[in-house]
Amino acid sequence: MTIDRIMRLAPVIPVLVIDGTLDPTALTETLVKAGLPVIEVTLRTPGALAAMHAMARVDGAIVGAGTVLNEAMLGAAIDAGARFIVAPGLTERLSRAAIASGVPFLPGIATAGDIMRGLDLGLDRFKFFPAEAAGGLSALKALAGPFAAIQFCPTGGITEASAPAWLAHPSVVCVGGSWIVPGGETDLSAIAARARAAAGLRN
Repeated sequence: MTIDRIMRLAPVIPVLVIDGTLDPTALTETLVKAGLPVIEVTLRTPGALAAMHAMARVDGAIVGAGTVLNEAMLGAAIDAGARFIVAPGLTERLSRAAIASGVPFLPGIATAGDIMRGLDLGLDRFKFFPAEAAGGLSALKALAGPFAAIQFCPTGGITEASAPAWLAHPSVVCVGGSWIVPGGETDLSAIAARARAAAGLRN
């Protein structure tokens, strides 16, 4: 499965910081049932890899690793069952390693230079990050002009209220959303409601 295909499976990719509050299997089942099968687990916490290993076994789930910074983290994520890899930035070393591994790869970009370096490596799907801090939708529109064939997954500061405007832009395939599972959330029914709303944003 290509990164483009993964990006098109749902309008929102929940971006999770695993803190032990919720059972990862139950959380994954909730998200998949609500219509968000693509899930990014950020490698920011000690339990992230173990949680990803459990989440990857849930039927219908496509679980990827986010905040991948180097080759060691790339290898650990793949070993834990990651189906795709997301990086906050774009470096040649990590990009080449990800490409060589065959795992779908979504590196972060914030500038035209980042995009051009990615194109040199054969990449054409990018995470626009940090989306709001990097200039918001107006900045993305400016970047999309000279890079018309590029497709983006903006992530960082996007909310339930702002997501529809981002998704309305033709260069945006999906958005990353941390609002689906906010820190400290313990109510799976509330998560399910937010996930269903997010899944319907492009119906």
